[in-house]
Amino acid sequence: MPISSRGDAQRRVDDIRIFREEWSRVETEGVLRLDEAQRAALAGYHDALVAGLERDFDVDRDSTAKQLSLGMRVASFIGAMALAASVFFLFRSFWGFFSTTTQVVTVAGLGPGAFLLTMAVARRDATGYFTKLAATVAFACFVLNVVMLGQIFDITPSDVAFLPWAALAFLLAYACELRLLQAAGIVCLIAFISARTGSWSGMYWIHFGQRPEDFFPAAVAIFMAPSVFDQSRYAGFAAVYRVLGMLALFLPVLVLANWGTASYLDLDRGAIEGLYQAAGFAGTAGMVWWGARRGWKEVSNTGITLFVIFFYTKVFDWWWDWMPKYVFFLLTGLAAVLLLLVFKRLRGVIA
Repeated sequence: MPISSRGDAQRRVDDIRIFREEWSRVETEGVLRLDEAQRAALAGYHDALVAGLERDFDVDRDSTAKQLSLGMRVASFIGAMALAASVFFLFRSFWGFFSTTTQVVTVAGLGPGAFLLTMAVARRDATGYFTKLAATVAFACFVLNVVMLGQIFDITPSDVAFLPWAALAFLLAYACELRLLQAAGIVCLIAFISARTGSWSGMYWIHFGQRPEDFFPAAVAIFMAPSVFDQSRYAGFAAVYRVLGMLALFLPVLVLANWGTASYLDLDRGAIEGLYQAAGFAGTAGMVWWGARRGWKEVSNTGITLFVIFFYTKVFDWWWDWMPKYVFFLLTGLAAVLLLLVFKRLRGVIA
């Protein structure tokens, strides 16, 4: 299979490393042995392949290099956020000193200029770290572009602004294979769909967060996106869609399970909260099972995390106010043991 991205290259290098470790055990235990010529040919092929991938894609050759790369990713993320914030505060500090013409020309050129700079960096950056920095700044500049132009010409704020923001974020994400920008695009898309859902119910779009159920259509659409649009060419993109889709679905359910007055449902508050509590437990447990069956580790892990959050939220709600604290924490610990046993049993059944 041709290798066209750093993610594919890194997976191939990891496969080679794992193969070599297992093959060493197989030979040590005397299960199967190669002669010297075969061993040298295999080692030479793998060494040449890894060297080529390291040259073309700057992959991590071993676990030590992967640890250093993790630190570089963290530094890249922090740097990207800091540079984006720097651009914002720079404009906020000096914007009033510019004439209207200068403001319009500056804002109009800032977004496209940052985008072109990102594309130029991406062609020369095999690691992707500097591309992430440039892409994040380009996205921040474009958001600033739309906001500033709206202020200059006194345009009424609209939820439609989320669409061009999402479009640019997705363009940068897929062009440069950046999950951070993909997540930004998904968040913008969730905000647009949720705001539009809220406006259809009669509220002003900016208040859509007051009704958590407005997030449900967007959550389902985002979660199902990888099943409709193939993401196999982009490492980790499908997982980001599914995790953010689950969060957009179950976090509002968690809110409604404890604050029923925010619901559209014309029912008693206790009935609404009980309904969403049951939906939260059943839904997260179902996601754990479904993720395990489909081999979606991110779905199972997110489902387990959300299930535990739902569980301990209700434990606190039921017992904290009237139960002695030592008893509360004892029962909480025993509940954790029970959850471990349940998940262990579930794992055995699914496997």
